This record gives sequence, C-alpha cells and structure tokens, in this order.
Amino acid sequence: MKFKPKSALVLLLGILLAFVIFILAGSRFITDILWFSELELLDVFLTRIFAEAGLRLAIGITAFLFFYINLRYTREELLLSINIYDDDQISTIFEGRQIPIIDWLTSKRLTYLYVGISAFLGFVFSGIGSGVWEPVLKFLNQEPAGVADPIFGNDVSFYLFSLPVLEYFRELLVIVVVLAAIITGFIYLFTSEFLSGTGVKTASGLSLKISERAKRHLAVLLAIYLASKILDYRLSMYRLLFSERGVAFGASFTDIHATLPGLRILSVLVVILTGLVLFSLYRKQYKLILGVIGIWAAASIFFGFVYPGFVQRYRVEPNELVRERPYISNNIEMTLEAYDLAEVEEQRFELDYELSREDIDNNPEIIDNLRLWDDRPLAATFSQLQELRQYYSFRDVDVDRYTIDGEYRQVMLSLRELDKDNLPSHAQTWVNRHLQYTHGYGAVMTGVSEATEEGLPRFLLQDIPPRTDTDIELGEQSIYYGENTNEYVITNNEEEEFHYPVNGENVYTRYDGQGGVQLSSFLRRALFSLRYSDIQIMLADQIREESRIMFDRNIQDRVRKIAPFLVFDDDPYPVLAEGRIHWIQDAYTISDRYPYSEPYNQNMNYIRNSVKIVMDAYEGDLDFYITEEDDPIVNTYANIFPDLFKPLDEMPDSLRSHIRYPQNIFSIQADIYSLYHMTDPNIFYNREDVWEVPRENYAGREIKVEPYYISTRLPGEDDVEFTLMLPFTPARRNNMVAWLGARSDGENYGELKLYSFPRGELVYGPSQIESRIDQHGYISQMLSLWDQVGSEVIRGNLLVIPIENSIVYIEPVFLQAERGALPELRQVIVAFGDRIAMEDNVERALEVVFGERDPTHDIEDSEELEEIEELEEDIEIPEADPEVEEDMEAPEIDPEEPVDELEPEFEEVDELPEETEEIIAMISQAYHEAQQALQEGNWSDYGRHMDELEELLREFEDQD
Repeated sequence: MKFKPKSALVLLLGILLAFVIFILAGSRFITDILWFSELELLDVFLTRIFAEAGLRLAIGITAFLFFYINLRYTREELLLSINIYDDDQISTIFEGRQIPIIDWLTSKRLTYLYVGISAFLGFVFSGIGSGVWEPVLKFLNQEPAGVADPIFGNDVSFYLFSLPVLEYFRELLVIVVVLAAIITGFIYLFTSEFLSGTGVKTASGLSLKISERAKRHLAVLLAIYLASKILDYRLSMYRLLFSERGVAFGASFTDIHATLPGLRILSVLVVILTGLVLFSLYRKQYKLILGVIGIWAAASIFFGFVYPGFVQRYRVEPNELVRERPYISNNIEMTLEAYDLAEVEEQRFELDYELSREDIDNNPEIIDNLRLWDDRPLAATFSQLQELRQYYSFRDVDVDRYTIDGEYRQVMLSLRELDKDNLPSHAQTWVNRHLQYTHGYGAVMTGVSEATEEGLPRFLLQDIPPRTDTDIELGEQSIYYGENTNEYVITNNEEEEFHYPVNGENVYTRYDGQGGVQLSSFLRRALFSLRYSDIQIMLADQIREESRIMFDRNIQDRVRKIAPFLVFDDDPYPVLAEGRIHWIQDAYTISDRYPYSEPYNQNMNYIRNSVKIVMDAYEGDLDFYITEEDDPIVNTYANIFPDLFKPLDEMPDSLRSHIRYPQNIFSIQADIYSLYHMTDPNIFYNREDVWEVPRENYAGREIKVEPYYISTRLPGEDDVEFTLMLPFTPARRNNMVAWLGARSDGENYGELKLYSFPRGELVYGPSQIESRIDQHGYISQMLSLWDQVGSEVIRGNLLVIPIENSIVYIEPVFLQAERGALPELRQVIVAFGDRIAMEDNVERALEVVFGERDPTHDIEDSEELEEIEELEEDIEIPEADPEVEEDMEAPEIDPEEPVDELEPEFEEVDELPEETEEIIAMISQAYHEAQQALQEGNWSDYGRHMDELEELLREFEDQD
C-alpha cells in the first residue's frame, strides 16, 4: 500500500482534534474524580456515574432494537413499492410526480436509513435515563418502612420506591409503542397506494387499502398497548391512595366503592379485548378490532366518570361524614406518620398566675439565656463592630448553646468570612483573588441577653486575632470552607497567604492541611485550566507541585455535589469544638408518594430530618450522620452508598452536643399539626378546632411568628434544655391555646411535645401582647417619639417564655440611627398577666412587673417634680413692700393719649444676684437637655445631664 503523506496528516489532525474534544469535555469529569478521591468518596461518585450510564445504555439499546424491528418489518412493502414505482400499468396518487426519496432509496440505503432512525430515537430515549438512575437504584435497594397502607396492606416502601419506577417504565413503553405505530402507520399509508390490488386504473377511480402484513403489524402493536393498559389499571388502583376527590386527601368512599371496582372490571375487560385482538389477528377478521376499541372506550367512560359521579352525588353527598369517616381516619393517621408527628407527646399546661420573684430567681438558667438579641439587627451590629476590614463579612448569625466557664450559656455566633469582592479595585488581581486572599478568619460570639450600657453586645469572643476572657478553646481559626467561599483558591504556592491584619500590618501564613487537590503534575494544572477557562493555573510561576487547589468550597454546593438526592436546610451553622471551626448542615429526605398523607406542597407529603452533615472549615472533610434510623428512604440510600453514611453514635460528643432541631422542618410540622392535632374524624370534618401560627409586630410590620430557640425547663423535667418552640392560636382568634416544643439535647433529641392551655381561660397570644404594648400610654408614646427624632425603632421577636406554670412575654426594642446601621439594644418589654413594663434591661423590667420597684418613667417624673419643688423652695422671692405696691399700681390712661407718650410710673423690684440668675439658667438648660435625651432614647446623655443638674442644684444651695 502506497504511503500518502496527505492522508496521514489528515488522520493525525483528526486524532488530535478528537483528543482535544475529549480533554475539553472530560476536564470537568476528571477533576471531579480527583475531588471525590480527595474526600475518599469516589465510590459515591462512580456509583451514580455507572448507574446513569448503564440505564442510558440499556434504555437506548432497547429503544433502538424496538424501533429497528418495527421498521425492518415494513422493509418488504417499501422495497416492493419502489420496484413498481415506474410501472405505467399501475395508477397511484403520485402519478406524474417525482418523489426524490424513492428515487434515492435502494435496499442497502433503506437498511442504513432504518438503522439511523432507530439509533437516533434510541439516543433520544436514552437521555431519559439520566434522570431515572436514582428511583431505579432505590427500587433495587429499597428498605421496608414497617408501615402498611390501610386499603391494600402494602408496605409503604412499595409506594415510595416501586410504584414510581413501574409508572415510569409503563409510560415509557406506551410512548415507544405509540410512536412506533405512528411511524409504521405512515409508511404503510404511503405504500398502500402502490400495493393495493384495487389500485389498477378503473372507471370507478382509486381506493386505498393497507396490506394484510400491515394489518398484522399494527394489530400486534395494539395488543402490546392494551397489555400495557392492564398494568396501568393496576397501578391506577394504587394511585387512588393519592386521590383528591374526597374531603381529605387519599382514597375516599367513592374511590373505594366505585372507582376501584371499575378499574378491576376494566382490567378484566382489557384482558378479554387483548385476546380478541390476537384472535382477530389469527382469523384475519380485522373489523373485530374496531368493535373491541369501541367497547373499551365506552366502558372506560362509564366506569371512569359516570358511575363514580353517580355514587358521589347520590350516596356520599347526602350523608358525607358517615361515608367518609373511616377514610378521614386513614388520612389523619398516615399524615401524622408521614410528618413524624405520630409520637407527639401532648399534655396540659397547668396554667396559673402565681409566678413570683422567687420563682424567677430559682430559674437563672432561663432568665440569663433569654434571647434578647435578634439575629437580624445583631448581624448589622456585628458587621459594624467586628468585620474590622472591608474584605471581611458576616453571612448571618446563628443561635447555639455552650458550656462556658462551667456555666450553660445560650449564645449568638457568626464567622468572619472573606469577601474578596470588597477588596479595593486595584487589588482585584488574579494573584490576590486566588493565591493570597484564600480564607476568612475567626469567630464572634456574644451571649443572647447581654448588652453594654450603650446597648451593644457584650462579646464572649471577638477581634483579630480572636480573644476571649472565657475558657473557650481557641485553635485553628482559618476558614477555607464556609458559606461565602465561592471561588477556587490555590494554597501552598510561592506566595504567602494573607492571614489577618494586626496593628496596621498583615500577618501571613501557609496552609498545612490536606484539603483540596494537589497540583502535582502539569497535566493536572492543564485540566483545571480547562475547567475554569483560566490559563493562569497552567502558567503561573507561583504554583508548585505541593500546591493544592481548593474548589467547590461553599458548604451548600459541596454537599449537593456529593448527595444531590437529599434536600438541604438553607441555614448551615458553625460550631467551635476542640479548638477548630466546624459547620453543621441539616439534610432532609422527602417524598410525594406517602399514601393518604396530606401534601404540604406539590412536591412533598413526607419529610424527615434524617442526616446531619459535619464539615471541617479548615480541611473541608465531610461526614454524613444518620439521625433517623427508622426512615426507609435514608436507609435505602445507605444501601446504595454504603461508604457515605455513618450512625449518629460515631459523631464526637463535642459536636453532638451542638446539634439542634432545624427550624425548617419544625415550621412544616407546625403547619401540619395546626390542623392534624384534631384526631377525631368528626371534629376534623367540621374543622372545629383549627389552629394558626400567630402574627407579631417586627420592625414596624406584621409578620408570622417564626420558631425560635429558647433555654427552658419543660414542665415535668428537671434540667434546662435547648428547645425550639412555637405558639398556636385558634383560627381567626388571637388568644394562645397551645405551644409546640422540639427538644434538641442528648437522648431527647427530636422529641416533640405539645402543651395545651386549659379551655375557658384567656391566655394572651403574641398579637394581643403587641396590641397591649401599642395601647400602653408611656410605651407607645416613647416608641413613637424615638421613631421620629432621627432614630428607627426595631421591635424584635416577641418571645413566649414558659416558666414554672406561667407564661412570660419578652420583647426587645432596638434603636438604629436613620443614617447608620448600628442597632442598639435599648429597652426590654416584659409582660406577665395584666402587668407590662419597659425598662433598659430584663432585670429592671421584671422588678417592675413583680412590683419590686416603680417604673423608671414614674421614678424619673417623681424625682423631677421633687427637684422642681425644691428649686421653688430654695429660690426666695422678696416680699413686696407696701409702698412699692402702691408705686406699682397701674397708672390712669387717657384713651385719647398716644401710647408711645406714656411713661412708666412705677419702680422696679430688687433684681436677683447675677450669679443666681446664671445658675438658674444653667439648671433650666440642663433639665431641657436631659428631657431631649430621654425622648431620643439616649440614656447615657440623659444620665450625664441629670448628674449635671444635680451638681447645679447643690451649687445653688451653697449660694444660700
């Protein structure tokens, strides 16, 4: 064979082009393999890849073979049509016209065409497999739920795992069969004119008829379709458990007594009809098929619509409660089970109003941990006081609890993450963004109820480098992985990394962890350059073999990449443990296939907080811990990914003490329980006791009360616990009827308790307390004044705090300058029973409420009155001399005499000493300045002016 340089060059260029395309397409795939390998989770990634690829291949090959076999069956007639195309003795509808496709087709080309069409359709259908790998793997690895549905007795796992897959493949079969029938039917219609025996020219004209071969083919496809309907009717019976027909979600009386029997009859009918189709195919009596289709259509209409409608109208509606009662019970029972509410422990909150000051003093863990600081204004305060540099930011503030100096403390915590977008424009270089500014630094912590005299948080942990006066263990404070880490960085490079600023200078460091992928070769650098379209990664001189590239560092992106089948809470929170910073991310398993369970939205009627994920902020390692051992979904995932999940017992105690019940799932459960606490079908049907989540005033607008964490001693318990709670009010009423609590500590984690108040007793709800605040003369006046003198009043969350057998209401008041963003905790409102008070701290407010002291404004008004009275007594006005009185009598005035010509005809009284007048003027000025400071809520200035007033009064007394 003669060597051809030109052909070799073309071949070489083709190979090079294919290699480049492979590298471009495969750079992300290969770097992801390196990423998963670094986390020791490569098996998780490959399981998904192989499952998806295997399903796509299987579906694609099956679809290809099905379409090719059907097309191949039409080949004979199409070739015959081509052969007679030019026969002048046969008349066709195409007579006198050229058909390019027939002119082009040959036997070989037709085979290639059929293969191409089948391959294309197989590829299209294989794309469906990319989204079905997860339900198929769950179907193959399913774990039983241990709960049976009340109608068919199937384990709930059948509906969670098997039913979706069976429905998917039945729908896929129908689509393939119908599409094949359309394609082959068109071909037979096209060829019928050529092959019909009546196609010979006659006086009567032309007639179109398909061949016996075509009829047999289409009849077989019809039989396959009918067979699929048998499966469809069976699955439709199970789908009745998700019916929305009745008064409650799930199968109703009509579904069970009309639709279900109809589906069974239709199933039998379709079996018979399928047999008739096959019989007509054997006997070549194809007109029978039309009769079969007609009977089936009529039966479907009658049993699918007419009969169920008749039963609903004439049997159910006249006596709906009696008919639907057992199905309402099914809905209640399964809904409570699906939302993990079946084990809610309900008990009566034996309310009394005998709470005393002694009771308050006996519960210091509760009072000292009242969450006065609201996370929203506190985030702004943290930003102003502790970001310290423009390139740092606090994403949010989270609530947690720690044992600090041997004392249980509820705290607010936030991390100082790096925000490179806030670097000066001249510093926005590639080296700065990816090599030097690589991580945030340090945490800020404050007690939930502590504030300075200026209304600012009293920090337990603050500044750079972090400092504390407590026994909080400080270790590695660098934050390479977090909520705001959205860019890749390269550590261990020739450039030292910026660590933190101190005393006007910068401290630098080098990363010594194992996070990220090592750039140990030029090929790896090239792959990451392709992934990020950044040539600097490949060419930068600062990068060396020991360098490590960290990417996908945002915790939410990171966990979604590993476990896209889980649903993640939107609020991961940091934890300081053993001298390191960790993140805890809550994850949920959800489904919309739990029988009889009321949907919360279109995508969910089952939820569990089954997974807690812990991520190291320095290394980026992740651990997935199972918290719901009875959740069939997470157990099924554990079967699929055995290397991913760990039991909760393996979580270190230093971290486990910080897990908390998530607010997101608690809000969902509270919404469901507001209706489904009514377990009696009669009460449920009539909606006699529907609850609502109350509303409150926050920052000048009315909002729905959000669940909040408190430290409280639950009734009947000995220890103070970190509890998530939410109050309930009756529908369209404002009084409180109950509150729901979720426990977070120790072995009690996850337990839900409902405390209901005695019926017939008024317990103020949050909106009623808000109304009382608005109607309180002094409080409303002061809030209005502060909101009009250059400050913005922010009324924080109204907290409902159970103490002993009583309820105390706490609401913090923040002031923020209109031109600033530094909210200050200035006042605390406390309400108990019919008493309400606003003071500058909780202790004083409690003292007022429990009658141990008068309200500050009363004390101030009394003191000011006494000072004025003392001032009046100290200022001696000379008694009038009788002669002077005579001289001071008004002169007689002639009405006609011009006014300007009048002269005074009395003598002036003796004037006060000049020094005395000056002191009186200063006293008056100090008093008015104190009043102005009081109106502005500026308590420090108010105190200073009052001290000044006191000194002036003493000076005035000394002059006597």
